[in-house]
Amino acid sequence: MMSSSRPTGLLAAGAATVTVVLWASAFVSIRSAGAAYSPGALALGRLLAGTLVLGLFLLVRREGWPPRSAWRGIAISGVLWFGFYMVALNWGEQQVDAGTAALVVNVGPILVALLGARLLGDPMPPRLLAGMAVSFAGAVTVGLSMAGEGGSSVFGVVLCLLAAVGYASGVVAQKPALGQASVLQVTTFGCLVGAVCCLPFSWQLVTQAAEAPLSATLNMVYLGVFPTALAFTTWAYALSRTTASRMGATTYAVPALVVLMSWLALGETPGLVTLAGGALCLAGVAVSRSRPRRSRVVAAAPRPESARESA
Repeated sequence: MMSSSRPTGLLAAGAATVTVVLWASAFVSIRSAGAAYSPGALALGRLLAGTLVLGLFLLVRREGWPPRSAWRGIAISGVLWFGFYMVALNWGEQQVDAGTAALVVNVGPILVALLGARLLGDPMPPRLLAGMAVSFAGAVTVGLSMAGEGGSSVFGVVLCLLAAVGYASGVVAQKPALGQASVLQVTTFGCLVGAVCCLPFSWQLVTQAAEAPLSATLNMVYLGVFPTALAFTTWAYALSRTTASRMGATTYAVPALVVLMSWLALGETPGLVTLAGGALCLAGVAVSRSRPRRSRVVAAAPRPESARESA
């Protein structure tokens, strides 16, 4: 009889895959919308669109407010991940080239693993550590191969590093909240908290939306509906069924998918070194999510002599 944990594990893996693919597509959309919207305005527009979609689903499902015990984690993740991370990342990508941004932001999964082990007691099995090392080497390869596509500044590097810290802290804060409230509640109210934090950029959003091309505005709405509302929900679903460290390692697949999507959508042909780095990222994720084979003990069949003696 098949264990009930197997279908749940497959659903969690599928949810993580949806998250990674949509988050990778966000980099392409941010590059397009960022030409017309400032970092704060883009983050606010994205969060408002995401909150609207998530709020409608919350009303339809009649889940209501999360319990008081979950609000601490929801508030921290909303401020640091939904709010601060998005503004810092949008701003940082305007200051540094794509390779530098990818390299610095990919410190995030390592910070998730360290914070998860320290604050949540997440285990650090050798396969997870080895997979993260391989994936980080791939991220470094992708970053260095893409470096030089734009200007770089110390300020931009600091912004990307702060974005990675905000992302890691938000993930670790969100994990306990998922044990107190539903996935939809944690995601919806986290997104709402982030939107409230970005309200000071309201005037920028209004004025820039009046002048922005339709394609940029549609990209901003896409960011809110899919990489935010849908992807953060599937992320929370998968995170509630595994450790923060293992989920953080999964996001190392994002650089490889960004390279592929940039190739298909923007016509940016990657070099062999970039492709090799992307392959390393995917290989590391596979290693980090693999599980050691359990040795099965097979009972030996009784020999005829033993059977006769026992008789």
